[in-house]
Amino acid sequence: MEANSHSECLEDQIREYYGRVAWTHKTHEKQADIYSRRDSLFKWLQIVLTAITTSGIIASIFGAKPWVPIVTGIISTLLLTFTSYLKNYDLGEKAQLHASIAIQVWDVRERLLSLITDMKAGVITNTDVTVARDSIHRDLLQVYEKAPRTSNKAYSLASKALKQMEELTFSDEEIDKLLPKILRKNPS
Repeated sequence: MEANSHSECLEDQIREYYGRVAWTHKTHEKQADIYSRRDSLFKWLQIVLTAITTSGIIASIFGAKPWVPIVTGIISTLLLTFTSYLKNYDLGEKAQLHASIAIQVWDVRERLLSLITDMKAGVITNTDVTVARDSIHRDLLQVYEKAPRTSNKAYSLASKALKQMEELTFSDEEIDKLLPKILRKNPS
């Protein structure tokens, strides 16, 4: 009875661990998406401000209204300020870092899923489970040590993705569509 209780405790702990890792993975994916969208938006804004500034300068050269150089100067100053701000905050780099962390956390998540599968199949001893769990924990700690913080917005998006959109769940029918007929649960 005690061995079964030990197995149940291990399984509960690893399932909990799996859940936390799945959330972390999805949160870093969403944070990468946030930074990537902002980076794209800011680059487009730079292009638009640059185009307006260039047009204003060209119009000023050819004798445009007296207010054009003033507006051009203001927009040019905005562009300079905006570009200076972005120089210190490389959003593309931040997006890439979160994407990289998400991939590393995904690997840990998949290892935990395999461990749970092996436990349920009865092909692994409690001692082997403990060794694997401790190894996974050390690997995850190394990932977390270099992981940047995520935002509340990324967490909210991850929550919606996991709870409402069910991004990590698939029906048997959905999985069957991805597999060759020979591997399907319902081959018809």
